[in-house]
Amino acid sequence: MGQLKDRCEPGSCDYWAVSKAAGNLTSQACTLSARHIKDGTLRLQFNREVSYYARGIVNDVAQGRKSADQGLKEIKSEQSSLLSQSWEIAKKGAGVIAGGMQVLTGAGICYGSAGFLCLVGGVPMMAHGGNNIYENGRNLMEGRNDTEGPTRKAYQGIAKWLGKSDREGNIAYGTADITTSIYGLFRLTLKPDAWRLFRYVRTDYVRAYENMGLGSRALEAHTNYQTMKQIQQEIEK
Repeated sequence: MGQLKDRCEPGSCDYWAVSKAAGNLTSQACTLSARHIKDGTLRLQFNREVSYYARGIVNDVAQGRKSADQGLKEIKSEQSSLLSQSWEIAKKGAGVIAGGMQVLTGAGICYGSAGFLCLVGGVPMMAHGGNNIYENGRNLMEGRNDTEGPTRKAYQGIAKWLGKSDREGNIAYGTADITTSIYGLFRLTLKPDAWRLFRYVRTDYVRAYENMGLGSRALEAHTNYQTMKQIQQEIEK
């Protein structure tokens, strides 16, 4: 293909570059739609629309209505937009999953401690997990980024009661979210192969993160990183 490009005429080389970029855009759209759009009809419609868009740019360049540079710039912009949207969907989906993990971990703390650690560990973790599911789930379904769940609003309410603003409430919420996540990672849990004759001893327990798979650890790291970014944004306001 490189040899073909070396032999083409100056004008046809530009057309070839735009055609190749358009093909890459169409291929990228098919990959992303397969990942995010479950409905077959909607997926085909999306792929068709992107294909028509890419083909229109190629035709405009071929007929001289746009320069090759303009065509390439528009295609690159559309590729960046698609990747950005895909990243947003993946990020919000990860937030929903992480929230579910927080709820389950919080319930496990309440059950495993026979209620003793439920108020200080289990309930806050379940509240934050449920709030993360609500915020990320609604953002995902409605294509937005500003949903505020009841737990976050409670932090904001406490901040206002103390004479502060929503900003301080959001910072406190984010800080507590990371704190509960770290507590969940480092709390003691039974080893998978632990067995008991009379009672469990310290050697029967390991830190929770040691029982987690690589994917779960990566998800926790990602969500904590995103939360820290949100805290940083609030601080900089």
